[in-house]
Amino acid sequence: MTVRLRFAPSPTGYLHIGNARTALLNALFARRQGGVFVLRLDDTDVARSEERFATAIVEDLEWLGIAPDEVARQSERYDLYRDAVERLKAAGLLYPCYETPDELDRKRKRQLARRQPPIYDRAGLHLDAAERWRLEDEGRRPHWRFLLPNFETDPGRIRSTPVTWQDLCRGEQSVDLGSLSDPVLVREDGSFLYTLPSVVDDIDLRISHVLRGDDHVTNTGAQIPIFQALGAAPPAFGHHNLLVRSDGEALSKRSGALSLRSLRETGFEAASVASLAVLTGTSQAIEAVPTLDALAARVDLAGIGRSPASFDPDDLNALNAQILQQTDHADVAERLAALGVGGGEAFWLAVRDNIALLSEAAEWWRVVTGPVEAEIDPEDRAFLSRAAELLPEEPWDETTFKAWTKAVGVHTGRKGKALFQPLRVALTGRSDGPELRRLIPLFGRRSTSDRLSGH
Repeated sequence: MTVRLRFAPSPTGYLHIGNARTALLNALFARRQGGVFVLRLDDTDVARSEERFATAIVEDLEWLGIAPDEVARQSERYDLYRDAVERLKAAGLLYPCYETPDELDRKRKRQLARRQPPIYDRAGLHLDAAERWRLEDEGRRPHWRFLLPNFETDPGRIRSTPVTWQDLCRGEQSVDLGSLSDPVLVREDGSFLYTLPSVVDDIDLRISHVLRGDDHVTNTGAQIPIFQALGAAPPAFGHHNLLVRSDGEALSKRSGALSLRSLRETGFEAASVASLAVLTGTSQAIEAVPTLDALAARVDLAGIGRSPASFDPDDLNALNAQILQQTDHADVAERLAALGVGGGEAFWLAVRDNIALLSEAAEWWRVVTGPVEAEIDPEDRAFLSRAAELLPEEPWDETTFKAWTKAVGVHTGRKGKALFQPLRVALTGRSDGPELRRLIPLFGRRSTSDRLSGH
């Protein structure tokens, strides 16, 4: 059997880093198993779904490096859902209910007041044809509920009925169907709720494994009997913990600063975002993993924790710096050129250990090409002039700086910070940064002399 997994976002906003966690876990598991990664756009919410968000989802997944093998849209699959509805009706497993939201809310409140479980009382199941016609003559339209198999012979006598599965992330899981209301599968207007299309699609798309957030555990308990009612074996399920901010705030599509689009525009590397999204809240150390193949090898579903996975967005800066330190010039050459950065591999090797975002390379390129403004201590002016006089002739390489500063130290009597810090400030305008042994060959003798003598 071919391993097939799916990521099923709704195109109602931009994907955030929490969505990336689910998408990556599915895609990387499929990659390790030589399987298929399916993107299913859950776009049945006509009022909120937008094509621009669907396009953005595809672009964001491509940016992460996990372009789907197949794409499906729920809006193009209504015939499958209607067929499933008719099959469930014919089997007596889908029944009409006519309560309004207000009536259902009053029922729940009465049940709670009586210390009863607030589950649907199956009143709709007991309506005869005449009662249904009367309600429809009043202008009511039915919503349709799936009859959970939580009884022996009489649906009115609900009993404890555990549904158990071996969860890929959480071990053995159990949901008691006796504690659940019969789920609504079809609204009054004929539109479908999430539960039915998801099951029908998983069957039709031959999904073998479903990896999703642990907020779906109860949904899984209700969906397993729907799979069985439609004559299909349920897939293997895994429910991973959800990413939350370090302050405990849950992520949503309104978390604009943490949308994949925003992170990309800020300049974060896809590999750093993927590393944080996948490794947070697991038994693995959170570190920069430069390739998806290497990250896939780190995925251990059983090692995913059960508590919410708390992360600090600032961790991305450190991970991003680590990724850039491991990146070859050939892999960023085009992007550097687009930033107006030259200097080739020599410049990249000089600065990559000192930047957290690729865009910061442009700042160092401006330092290399000059001019720079520097605040020089008056006591260092004579020292810098003497250092300029001792500059060796070209050609220069990475050994030049050591030989030059040795000579400067001998002639001026300076050493340590008193020797190196004034040189750095005069040459770069900054008190820290890339190694000067790598930078001064890029400056060249004339520019170096000008920077030292111009103060």
